[in-house]
Amino acid sequence: MNLPLVLHLVGAVLVFTALFMVLPLGVSLLYGDGDFPSLAAATVAMLLAGGTLFWASRAKRTEELKPREGMLIVTLSWVAVSLFGSLPYFLEGTLPSFTNAYFEAMAGFTTTGASVLQDVESVPRGILFWRSMSQWLGGMGIILFALAVLPFLGAGGAQLFKAEVPELTVDKLRPRIVDTAKALWYIYVLLTALAAGLYWLGGMGLYDAVCHAFTTLATGGFSTKNASMAHFQSPFIHYVAVVFMFMAGINYSLYFYLFRGRPSKLLQSDEFRFYLLVGVLSIALVSLYNMTFYGSLEEALRASAFQVVSLMTTTGYATADYELWAPFSQALLVVLMFYGGMIGSTGGGMKQVRMLLMLKQGYRELYQLVHPHAVVSLKLDRKSLGSALLGSIWGFLFLFLFVLTLAILLLSATGLDLVTAVSAAVSAMCNVGPALGDVGPTDNYASIPGAAKWVLIFCMLAGRLELYTVLVLFIPAFWKQ
Repeated sequence: MNLPLVLHLVGAVLVFTALFMVLPLGVSLLYGDGDFPSLAAATVAMLLAGGTLFWASRAKRTEELKPREGMLIVTLSWVAVSLFGSLPYFLEGTLPSFTNAYFEAMAGFTTTGASVLQDVESVPRGILFWRSMSQWLGGMGIILFALAVLPFLGAGGAQLFKAEVPELTVDKLRPRIVDTAKALWYIYVLLTALAAGLYWLGGMGLYDAVCHAFTTLATGGFSTKNASMAHFQSPFIHYVAVVFMFMAGINYSLYFYLFRGRPSKLLQSDEFRFYLLVGVLSIALVSLYNMTFYGSLEEALRASAFQVVSLMTTTGYATADYELWAPFSQALLVVLMFYGGMIGSTGGGMKQVRMLLMLKQGYRELYQLVHPHAVVSLKLDRKSLGSALLGSIWGFLFLFLFVLTLAILLLSATGLDLVTAVSAAVSAMCNVGPALGDVGPTDNYASIPGAAKWVLIFCMLAGRLELYTVLVLFIPAFWKQ
């Protein structure tokens, strides 16, 4: 294990994250809410810590990264940026408890959207801007940004890319991994700017439009308003949010082909068709059950579509208290949290392609009970899949359920009721945010015990980094030469 090289690149990630804090500093100066000293101190602390790590271990910068180093860099980067990213909340006194400040920061960078802020609108706007931007940075991935702007990583950058982005169906868009990272970020920035423009045209102020565009494209769900998206009584804004949340849940490599004039790649994607089918079917079912809750078909359809897409893409915005909806609708929304977005998107969850392949595998097993001598190959996008890939998916499912079960037990041990414990664990593992019970859409995570928050912090990190990247660090063989 080349720890100097690991620390060198973690330092680089901290430096680049600190440079982004210049934007919240500008917002703080613009509005004069008094949070400039806290933001400035946090920026300097992150810059000094990152610069020291980067400079002290510079002699190792030309060495090739190995898979183990790549996984450790990604995990440590998320832990470190969340640590320094929590300083504005802590220093300003917005969240005087370190546990709460770190929880809020981790929820931001992992795009979970689980918040402990009880009065969002009383928070200084510079800090709120940082809160939204932390989700935007975590959405496409801080590591991907580092890859885009640190060409000296060379071929070793592939190890970071593999640790940060699931490689099941993420195409290598460009010959060099750095060019791939740049292409994904260009698309991400373009879609964010488009969403912000439409929000602004719909009646949001420029500040709110930018903040919500950040958290929409990141599928993060942090809002500048206590009532989340329900604050904006504009059907246009709600429909814009639905469209861009759904778009954020699509594999970004498909956008690359779309912009290059190859829309057939999108239409030929089995995962995209499955993602679209699950979304449309769920909206139809929830709307049907919601007809008695709303005065018109349009209102029922809009509220249902918003919450289905919000929770399926793991964004976590709310325009309605869905705990008042029919039990079937609530259950379906929890199931959709598992499905999540497509692989290669900013969405969390199990990912649509894994759910699709498990369904195909289940059907194949049933088919072969009827036709035991039949040879049926599993295909995705017209390509046959090997047994090793399917085995890795079942392995991921087992680990996901194992960690989820352990988290539920630990949360229950802290005194949380069963509904809150189960839904909070699912929400954290799938990077959603709002859940049911004491952490429903009209509540937040401020009232849960500190120990429960640390359990959820781990779940948020493990879920964001696809489990393997984090869990492998607990294997003794990982640290041996």
